Amino acid sequence: MLVVAIGTMALIIVLSVFNGLEDLLRNLYGSVDANLVVQPSEGKSFEFSDSLRTVLENKEGIASLTEVLEDNALLRYNGAQRVATVRGMSNSFIAEGRLENYLVFGDLKLMEDNVPYAIVGRGVQYDLSINPKNDFYTIQMYFPGEVKPGMLNPEKMYRIKNILPGGVFAVEKSYDENFVYVPIAFAEELFGKYNRRSSLELQLQDGIHLQSLKADLQNLLGPEFKVLSNAEIHGDLYRVLGWEKFFVFLTFSIIIAIASINIFFSLNMLAIDKQKDVAILTAQGATRGLIRNIFLLEGCIVAFTGAFTGLLLGLGVSFLQQEFGLVTMGMQTAIMDAYPVKVEWMDVLFTVLCLIVITIITAIQPAINASRNIQVKELQ
Repeated sequence: MLVVAIGTMALIIVLSVFNGLEDLLRNLYGSVDANLVVQPSEGKSFEFSDSLRTVLENKEGIASLTEVLEDNALLRYNGAQRVATVRGMSNSFIAEGRLENYLVFGDLKLMEDNVPYAIVGRGVQYDLSINPKNDFYTIQMYFPGEVKPGMLNPEKMYRIKNILPGGVFAVEKSYDENFVYVPIAFAEELFGKYNRRSSLELQLQDGIHLQSLKADLQNLLGPEFKVLSNAEIHGDLYRVLGWEKFFVFLTFSIIIAIASINIFFSLNMLAIDKQKDVAILTAQGATRGLIRNIFLLEGCIVAFTGAFTGLLLGLGVSFLQQEFGLVTMGMQTAIMDAYPVKVEWMDVLFTVLCLIVITIITAIQPAINASRNIQVKELQ
């Protein structure tokens, strides 16, 4: 009972943690990323025409449009250097306030008094030791230019632009260690891609059905573009979490099944030990079916007592963690300090069904053996 209870409790807790992580990531990406993203079907960028802008801005259901031009560039700051993804954003990005809750240092600004500023991830800040309050050092950004035949001056083989750091954000590791946000005009000059965009980010009005608008935009823009939702952009990550959760469920189910082998051997030993009692019941008219059901019920009582005890303990620990955050991550984050936990009742249902199947498999064979070995003996 104890082993089955511990295995069941661990299964419920671990599945709840996976649910909490997935829910946390969905909420996180849902608040930072746009509702819909328009990308070119081929290539890294496309020409952003006035007609395309008019079509999107006049489309019913779209609240705001953010232009994006991004590429990788070499960053240098006070002697330190590293490669990061530089994202040029239009002014609507700041107005939407997607990074407001994740700003940890400095100011949330891309342009002030015609001076461009960069908003860097905390991982980039740590690597380059960036101080947004120090105006004596700028971030130098290098991007390779077009190398023409006969070009001998190495300084003409790349573009270099300087920008002041304005603020530092902390969202999630993949964001913090890779992204730097700059004004889109600054990105155009750095990359040499004028009037071209990598993507268009669309924020929808409240009450708009996302999938319906997504399908309308795809038909409107044609095959040259692909319209992606937030779930599709991070689909690979969600699929990985789903497979990890499945294999964790499978692993713990096997552990519970191994623990239930004890029930199998215990029932076999019980059948041998109770042969005289079985003979008495048979002499009094008990059928093979009744004897089989007695031993089967014995196995179910043992297994289900341990399983449902573990189930209650697992749910109790999960709800306590969900409400009070008893177990912390051991580090201070901008997102949350405690491990995220979310109990989904479908997981509880599948766990109960798994336990029922394992119990029946482990208990039915000893019960059948006990009913087959009925021998009426004289009472001594």
